[in-house]
Amino acid sequence: MTGEESLRPQSLMLTFLGDQVLGREVCVYSGSVIDVFARAGIGEQATRSTLTRMVNRGLLRRQREGRRMYFGLTERSEAVLRDGERRIWQTGAVNRQWDGTWTLLGFSLPESWQRQRHDLRSQLTWSGFGPLFNGLWIAPGEVDVSVLVAELGLSAHVKVFRAHADAGMDIGQMIEETWELSDLAGRYEAFVRRWQSWEEELPQADDALVLRLRLAAEWLRIVRRDPRLPVKHLPDDWPAEQAEKTFRAVHERLAPLARDASERLLDLVPARPQA
Repeated sequence: MTGEESLRPQSLMLTFLGDQVLGREVCVYSGSVIDVFARAGIGEQATRSTLTRMVNRGLLRRQREGRRMYFGLTERSEAVLRDGERRIWQTGAVNRQWDGTWTLLGFSLPESWQRQRHDLRSQLTWSGFGPLFNGLWIAPGEVDVSVLVAELGLSAHVKVFRAHADAGMDIGQMIEETWELSDLAGRYEAFVRRWQSWEEELPQADDALVLRLRLAAEWLRIVRRDPRLPVKHLPDDWPAEQAEKTFRAVHERLAPLARDASERLLDLVPARPQA
């Protein structure tokens, strides 16, 4: 399955909203969204159900103008999109600023709590942690997991520390044993293979908007799964830097055409204050 095929409609929708709505105080017509998503190969029913689901989850709000329904951001979706924006444009894919600090998280759960153990491990993986030992997980830098642990109802079962490695420890080997580096490297390499040709080519004007949405959605999915391990302890041929250069170059190259396409294809209205 290619990265393009496996993008979920909601991932593409969030990217679309971050690209076209965030920071502009506007709402977008549902028909415009359906048109753009059709160009991305997503059917009208799937697009409508994604919009409805996101309204129900508090990620979108409706605004009626005459017979047309428009969709705008909520505080919750704005926070999600600002976080994605930071992850792409500020945090980046290559961690050169690591100060030697690690966050250690230890947990001990009753044997019967299989669901809670699964949920905790999933959330820790999403937050950049890897399993150092069975009940001891580690992440680079200072990671605040208090909200995550509290939401899972596990505060009484988790202990968190800040730590530095002993001078004699092989951090590079520890990283290789704790995280699936080959899987992550493979994602970056596949991204470059899929997108590098667009550093030289230009699509049809109306395709540029969809292409840039796919580019950004796929890139964000990769960097969100990257624990941002210190680059000085990663293999010399670590592919994240090349992948980030490809992302930025293609994004910039598509920008003028995508902007023209959005002006032609999107019906936007000013967002009214919410009641």
